[in-house]
Amino acid sequence: MENTSYNKPSRLRIKLITMGETEVGKSCVVKRYCERRFVHKYLTTIGIDYGVTKVQIKNRDVRLNIFDMAGHPMFYEVRNEFYRDAQGALLVFDLSRRCTFDCLDQWLIEMKNEMTNTKDANNMVVCVCGNKVDKRRVVNELEGRLWADSHGFHYFETSAQTGEGIVEMFNTLLGDIVATIENGGTKIPLDTQLGFTKDQVDLIHRLKNAKYDHEQLGVNPNAVKEDINKAYRRLAVLLHPDKNIAPGSEEAFKILVAARSSMLKRCL
Repeated sequence: MENTSYNKPSRLRIKLITMGETEVGKSCVVKRYCERRFVHKYLTTIGIDYGVTKVQIKNRDVRLNIFDMAGHPMFYEVRNEFYRDAQGALLVFDLSRRCTFDCLDQWLIEMKNEMTNTKDANNMVVCVCGNKVDKRRVVNELEGRLWADSHGFHYFETSAQTGEGIVEMFNTLLGDIVATIENGGTKIPLDTQLGFTKDQVDLIHRLKNAKYDHEQLGVNPNAVKEDINKAYRRLAVLLHPDKNIAPGSEEAFKILVAARSSMLKRCL
């Protein structure tokens, strides 16, 4: 009897692009993965650097074409041609330079503007990479994960110098791309919910960093009892440890309670 079952092709061709500001380590991350080495001398990517490697993902032979795009604005007219038909992207920032993290939204805007097919843009598999974890960081892990989570992206922290996190990140990214291809080109939604929101995290940071009790509660220094209690109830809903599992929520809730008690005493 003739076998009519569907046999999926064993070999796949994947186009992957890198995005991010200059000197965040995009080329070093790619070389660490493809060549298992670190380039100590920094050389600015001129326009586009191209690499090919063969890997096996989910028992599929994959020919991976990587287009490493220069981050400098002067190369925009060069790199804008390479967004088209890309199936995945590595969005890289430098954990030791906050400005490179703050620019991530601009890179997403550029990508969506240059991908003429809206469906392709929506089905692009993106992984956010916080690189240079071996250096003194100024962007904490929680910030990075929250940003990636809000866009439905994976988040990894890596070191191109030591190799930390590199293989795991690429395996996850390529695995999702293969799954998307096998799903007819439609990306499978990523469940990246951390269990807390940016508002909750921002509140924790405010309570820990504010110098005065009225700043912690977000009220006027001469607020009356009614306003103090109203502010407390509003913040307690966001912050109570039973509802907020963000790191530091328990300590921040104690600060909130103390701030309320301190201000109420002055109202007596």
